[in-house]
Amino acid sequence: MTDLRERAVALYDAFTHEHRDRRAFMREMMALTGSAVAAEALVAAIAASPAAAQQVKPDDPRLRTETATGVEAGKPAAAYVAVPGDAGGRKLGTVLVIHENRGLTEHIRDVTRRLALAGFRAVAPDFLAPQGGTPADEDRAREMIASTDMDLALRQAQAALASAAEQRDGSGKVGAVGFCWGGAFVNRLAVAAGPALTAGVAYYGPAPSPSEASRVQAALMLHYAGKDQRVNATGLPWAEALNAAGKPVDAYVYPDVDHAFNNDTSVERYNAAAAKLAWDRTTQFLHTRLDG
Repeated sequence: MTDLRERAVALYDAFTHEHRDRRAFMREMMALTGSAVAAEALVAAIAASPAAAQQVKPDDPRLRTETATGVEAGKPAAAYVAVPGDAGGRKLGTVLVIHENRGLTEHIRDVTRRLALAGFRAVAPDFLAPQGGTPADEDRAREMIASTDMDLALRQAQAALASAAEQRDGSGKVGAVGFCWGGAFVNRLAVAAGPALTAGVAYYGPAPSPSEASRVQAALMLHYAGKDQRVNATGLPWAEALNAAGKPVDAYVYPDVDHAFNNDTSVERYNAAAAKLAWDRTTQFLHTRLDG
């Protein structure tokens, strides 16, 4: 069963990250499990089910939330914002929450609220806003992500960094945390943003070329899954290059866990112990770097 599960997770990763055809993917899953019913059940356990893992209700009285819209870099922009209702007079650091390849889902909104409760001004941009916004259909969202103008997305992110740094109730310091596609984006933003990004946290994000490490000015924290050979093939050399370039970087590999181990909407991927350890490290790191 362990071998079957790991082969199924590998097939699902190839489908979601390499933009493979869904029908071909399901044929492979049926060949693996022996029936369409078993294949559908296993896919459901691997895939995300955001409602099942919600930790902070959208109307939590401890928070103020809103969806902000506008124009950035000449294109439509949108972001979900969550802020503690009472900061106790503290100057809050801002954290951009960068979504996965399914866009700004309910899960990412929930993570944004979790960060706000941890003491940050949390802002989750929707990088599919220029294409009309994140759709409910996750397969469609992944198709849209594949055609996203990354230069535009980076310009919009940099505009968000500049806006956040000017918040009167903020510390003037801005960080970013991203997951999967968003983890890769945090790495790219660290290369592009210079001193505008104070700190970045990338969860299992494919990395830029090690030759780009010298351009990074932010402190980085990198989380990798021990079983995630696809991401680790670029992520671990990236961590080594940052270290060799004298950049402040903390890189962690969590043994025997899968890609997306932090995502508690996926029964088969989520690892509670690794997720808690990574989250505690993340929030402590961000407070150290961003608090006023």
